[in-house]
Amino acid sequence: MLIALTDPDDPRLADYTSMTDVKLRSALEPERGLYMAESHNVIMRAVEAGHRPRSFLMAPRWLEQMRPLIEASTGDPEGGEVPVFTAPEDLLRTITGFHLHRGALAAMQRPELASVPDLLASARDGRGARRIAVLEDLVDHTNVGAAFRSAAALGVDAVLVSPRCADPLYRRSVRVSMGTVFQVPWTRIPQWPTVDILHEAGFTVAALALSEDSMSLDDFVVSPLCTASEAKVALALGTEGDGLTRRAVESADVVVRIPMSGGVDSLNVAAASAVAFWATRGVGTGVESGR
Repeated sequence: MLIALTDPDDPRLADYTSMTDVKLRSALEPERGLYMAESHNVIMRAVEAGHRPRSFLMAPRWLEQMRPLIEASTGDPEGGEVPVFTAPEDLLRTITGFHLHRGALAAMQRPELASVPDLLASARDGRGARRIAVLEDLVDHTNVGAAFRSAAALGVDAVLVSPRCADPLYRRSVRVSMGTVFQVPWTRIPQWPTVDILHEAGFTVAALALSEDSMSLDDFVVSPLCTASEAKVALALGTEGDGLTRRAVESADVVVRIPMSGGVDSLNVAAASAVAFWATRGVGTGVESGR
């Protein structure tokens, strides 16, 4: 249903208020069972992934462009029973706290997360995951989104996030990922760094970290851990400041480092994830990824 807004305090807008308060929204959105999709393309990817909209919010000038997407997700170009809120841009800024310049927002119903075993078994169209990422305690939503975008682009089968990792469905994560958080299967691993659940599924856990006994990424990708026809690898990446916790490193089967030069000892976690995902793209194929 189309609803033209005039009051920023309209109680029907509760999903959209305080959007610039990261700490509040990070707690509020999971509690309410929702997340925010921003821009036509991101909303489209969410809908294509089977996610259901609770409502839409946009300036009137975006309505015609959004109608096909609204119809695809609700069965009605005007939203049917799903509210389609429109408001002048200055009122939208008052409601959300920022300039909505990407067309539209949609409050989406947060899907129920799969268990880790179910996720790993269902990945790759039911053939089962062979190469996954584990994100430990990342606090920056931008890095989470960037890691998901790299995972999608470089063929990672699934992503697991630790209990304290930033929300992949937070608006900034979704935006930075260009909606690929809806494309890559993911869930939260209930206990970390307990790796038993990964070992039971046949995965070698490789910790991306600096240590004296670490293996070069170059050597790792040509080792049987990656090249064996039945190889399964879980790449664990740690938080922005300190990297992986000591417990995570000690629990891993192998510690892997990215070779560095120029006096640089490490990369940003988003950059490191892209390098590791690209280098290990041959896992389980019986073909060396190459140096």
